[in-house]
Amino acid sequence: MPPDFVADISPNALIAVTGDDAGSFLHAQFTNDVQELHVGDAQWNGWCSPKGRLLATFLLLRRPDGYWLMLPAEIAPGVMKRLGVYVLRSKVKVEDVSERFVRLGLVGKNAAAFVAKHWGRTPAPMRSIDKDSGAVCVALDAERYVAFVPGEAARRFHVLVPKDWMRTGADPWELASIRAGIPTIVAATQEAFVPQMANFDLVGGVSFKKGCYPGQEIVARTQYRGILKRRMALVHLAGAERPAPGQSVYSDAFGDQAAGTIVNAAPAPEGGFDALVVAQVESLEKGDLRWKSLDGPRLEIRSHPSLATAGAS
Repeated sequence: MPPDFVADISPNALIAVTGDDAGSFLHAQFTNDVQELHVGDAQWNGWCSPKGRLLATFLLLRRPDGYWLMLPAEIAPGVMKRLGVYVLRSKVKVEDVSERFVRLGLVGKNAAAFVAKHWGRTPAPMRSIDKDSGAVCVALDAERYVAFVPGEAARRFHVLVPKDWMRTGADPWELASIRAGIPTIVAATQEAFVPQMANFDLVGGVSFKKGCYPGQEIVARTQYRGILKRRMALVHLAGAERPAPGQSVYSDAFGDQAAGTIVNAAPAPEGGFDALVVAQVESLEKGDLRWKSLDGPRLEIRSHPSLATAGAS
């Protein structure tokens, strides 16, 4: 990745959920504890089907008038429509506010200094800060920030970004997310994984202390009964062909039966692609994953959780 860059992350939509019942409504739907959020707080969160499979993963931000969700634009309409089914008589409004804000990713060792200069200070990880212009900045960690800039101010904002920073599309941002172990559910992977398969519990995206939500019983059973057979790993693939979310990976231990699934992939600066893959624990232990078929390109496992307590294989 370039040392410092600003990325256009408009392939992500921004959904606003407002109304008197917004907090309690979202708390009853999502995997994380929405009610613990104070204004300005952010968290990774997810939404599951009744079978406990992820329909979406997203950044959730508490705002003075409600909540913002940033998630892939390709699944946003379906998420909004499905949320609307559950609103019923609740005082909740769900709307797409993507056109009001340009979404930008700020990444690099100098990103914190840039944020401090233009917002007055650098927020702590998973906190946000507002600017008089209406621009909002969320810190994901010390080197990754999301900026939501009102459309009319976006051009001026770009001028303020240092000239030696790279201006990029979404791929470098996705690479940074992949290397941070953050899974992004897209259309091809909806309902493919319970949260723990995608390590969503390890990045703080699941609360095991909150009340019920769709699929909660299955998510809890997976956590406490030791039945987790798959985990997510960071892998690298050489070559010029980019893996796509939802494609299968294979292992000798499972023969022609797929041993796992590509979650996300992005070009790596050194060549090839980095990817997140959810795969059988046994295949991760053996490190023999291959893409597309048993004799396909080899996936080099770069990192994965300690599997000793991840569950039965």
